[in-house]
Amino acid sequence: MIKLVLLAIALTGLLAFLYLKSASSGQLKVGDLAPTFSLMDQNGQLRTLDEFKGHWLVLYFYPKDNTPGCTKQACRFRDEHSALHKMGAQVVGISVDSSAAHAGFATQHRLPFPLLADSQGEVAQAYGALLNLAFLKLAKRHTYLIDPTGRVAKMYLTVEPDTHAQTVLKDLQLLKEAYHD
Repeated sequence: MIKLVLLAIALTGLLAFLYLKSASSGQLKVGDLAPTFSLMDQNGQLRTLDEFKGHWLVLYFYPKDNTPGCTKQACRFRDEHSALHKMGAQVVGISVDSSAAHAGFATQHRLPFPLLADSQGEVAQAYGALLNLAFLKLAKRHTYLIDPTGRVAKMYLTVEPDTHAQTVLKDLQLLKEAYHD
């Protein structure tokens, strides 16, 4: 029994170490140019950061399709999609899941925005949103509001899936006023 407890403690310590190690030391800052990307969406279409220039972009990273928190978050963005669109913003979700997994998830929940497949985690890494546990890669639940010039206008590194879309909507209104968009 003691061996099992010690093993559990050692495993917990190892996972904590790997999590901390995966935190990006070169974290993005507000005002930085958003890292570029070129990824396939759930429909097999190549999507790039450049296609969103001239618009506000809500770029949200999430761990995994069809998990409770990720489903809530995606559905809340779906529910606020029209309001975000009226404000000149587009929504894009990114995880390390495949395009095929994204297709099923998007169809099942009627998601009207692209979900991008970052299977290697390179884009998540560039944004400081990759959790790399050596044997498992997941995107952290981070969101970036990118302004029409391609700069990071706001970052959310702690996200509550139930209320996040509404928070982004309110912050976008304030940012648009400050940018005189």
